[in-house]
Amino acid sequence: MSHQVAVIRRTLRHPSFRMAAVDMAGTSLGIAAWGLVTGVAMVKSGMSVGMAVFMSLLVYAGSAQLAVIPLLSVGAPLWVIWLTASCVNLRFVIFSSMWRCYFAHLPLRQRLAVGYFSGDVIYVAFMKRFPDPRPQPEQVPYFWGAATSNWLAWQVPSIAGILLANAVPLSWGLGFAGVLALLGVLLSLLFDRATWLATGVAATAAIAAFALPLKLNILVALAAAVAAGLLMEAVDRRRHKPELMLVPANSILPPDEREHVEAGDVVPLREERHP
Repeated sequence: MSHQVAVIRRTLRHPSFRMAAVDMAGTSLGIAAWGLVTGVAMVKSGMSVGMAVFMSLLVYAGSAQLAVIPLLSVGAPLWVIWLTASCVNLRFVIFSSMWRCYFAHLPLRQRLAVGYFSGDVIYVAFMKRFPDPRPQPEQVPYFWGAATSNWLAWQVPSIAGILLANAVPLSWGLGFAGVLALLGVLLSLLFDRATWLATGVAATAAIAAFALPLKLNILVALAAAVAAGLLMEAVDRRRHKPELMLVPANSILPPDEREHVEAGDVVPLREERHP
């Protein structure tokens, strides 16, 4: 126990922990507004205060919570609710494959904690700071600095919204405020051509399928965005032609060249030594 306390203290005092908190400050306001609206929406949809708090702490996935709340309120089938939440959170499969490059060396308990606390904004901030996918000592403190800021920015307003939901009139227009908060968070996540394309396709598909019952236009939008992302990735791979590299016989590749080989940028051709 004393060892774990010492590790936590070192992490909290690490400069990268404070750096992450500063990086997350810009989006914390949007996350807080999003959490407040989600907390109010859960109670307004008929969920009890205790269950709403439990859901906020256990699920900790704002987009999934907002996606399933309308389905819960209209009594949608359980399979539709589960499928919607699963589709909304499919992006975390991609995130986890990237986290593996940085945190695969950690014990299982710590990796499970990383999985729970990870989020879209944390992922973007982390990748901007550490674009090279290999472990570095300051990455773990940075992640926990970002995760702590994001968790508090979400949970405190969300639970406040749950507890004060009955005192908040619908005339305040919190739904529109929640949309604005989501747009602010969304814009911070659009950093390359692929994300812009997927977002545009998702928006178009959601509007085109708006008339579907049980909010199934959300599933249509998600499927369209995933298909667009996979298509763009396939096109980029076809355009990318790896280089050939002649490797002397019985030699060992340096770490930097080995990374290019593993990434598919280089195809090694080893010389053969004949007697």
